[in-house]
Amino acid sequence: MNTRLTWICHGATAANRQALFPLDEPLEEKAVEEAAKAAALPHADRIVTSPALRARQTADALLLEGRIDPSLRDCDHGRWAGRSIQAIESEEPENLMAWMTEPEAAPHGGESLLDLRKRVAGWIEAQSEQGGHVIAVSHAAVIRAAVAHVLQAPPSSFWLTDVEPLAILRMTSNGSRWCLRFQH
Repeated sequence: MNTRLTWICHGATAANRQALFPLDEPLEEKAVEEAAKAAALPHADRIVTSPALRARQTADALLLEGRIDPSLRDCDHGRWAGRSIQAIESEEPENLMAWMTEPEAAPHGGESLLDLRKRVAGWIEAQSEQGGHVIAVSHAAVIRAAVAHVLQAPPSSFWLTDVEPLAILRMTSNGSRWCLRFQH
């Protein structure tokens, strides 16, 4: 069964600009305007979005009516949520280093990157079983985990994919394997 998956990263937030671990913050006004100017997206059989406000606002600005899927939520950053990366680096350098170099580590009390990848991989495989075209509005970390899964890359590759706000990434599956699809 053929499946097309179009990932859309939510628009920019103050947390993005200030290098903060995110909370459930809204989009910046400029991000709403940028999303509203985006090119029309192709028809989809299913449209889903993360439960986060920033993802739902992005879907609204793109004129996408979808259902909320908890599996598309951002990585749970535990007690680091709302705090700056710089503050964590200053106060807990060993914990930040462990989180960035050991995919199974969750020193913040939230979700490890390995657990995030497993959650996203399960969601992707469920979409493959259903087939059709799916548009998913989610988060950079979720999209990074999806890329690593599809490429069957080692967990350490998570940090090697840069996903900007409002980025669009397409994947296809023929039922036996996934591929990244670059379009012009």
